[in-house]
Amino acid sequence: MSLVKLTIKGISYSQTQNGAYALILNEVDGDRKLPIVIGAFEAQSIAIALEKEIKPPRPLTHDLFKNFADRFDIVVKQVIIHKLVDGVFYSSIICERDKIEEIIDARTSDAIALALRFSAPIFTYKNILDKAGIYLKGNPLDPEPAEPEQPLATTDSFGLSSNPKSGDATYTQKSLSDLHEMLENAVQNEDYERAAKIRDEISRRES
Repeated sequence: MSLVKLTIKGISYSQTQNGAYALILNEVDGDRKLPIVIGAFEAQSIAIALEKEIKPPRPLTHDLFKNFADRFDIVVKQVIIHKLVDGVFYSSIICERDKIEEIIDARTSDAIALALRFSAPIFTYKNILDKAGIYLKGNPLDPEPAEPEQPLATTDSFGLSSNPKSGDATYTQKSLSDLHEMLENAVQNEDYERAAKIRDEISRRES
């Protein structure tokens, strides 16, 4: 399976979940965005890493991991978002020490927070982006407005209901054509957290 490189576009506050944020990833050679709902602590850690000038007085957990890794000559080479199950992303951190490579399982939000600190690239597989990416119409070379990078919520899921296979009650009564129209409107309004939920309902019906 081919890998697709991703970059971080920014972080936006969730309109429907208190304390939740959506981390927005862009594919490097395309228009699609991959929104992932994450926790407030992880959002703050990612936002601090994006803002190079911000230096916490004491190291955050991800900073501590970076300091620990540096002390023992461990390097994070890359992060791969390798699986999507019931709206939850699974990631791996590819590390290297003494030319020996190790693969460590991690939550996607933690993996990205560490990737930023190690200046490591972030990838996902094409089939995951095909399934979960949100396609943006228009010229990909046009400048895009910056997303607010503010302290971000708690899971790497899309905020599904307690029974992830049942779909969100808000959208289960809608037709597929209505859902596609709602998805387009959510993307145009840059409400990526809502768009992710609608996309999950569409994927659930079409799978």
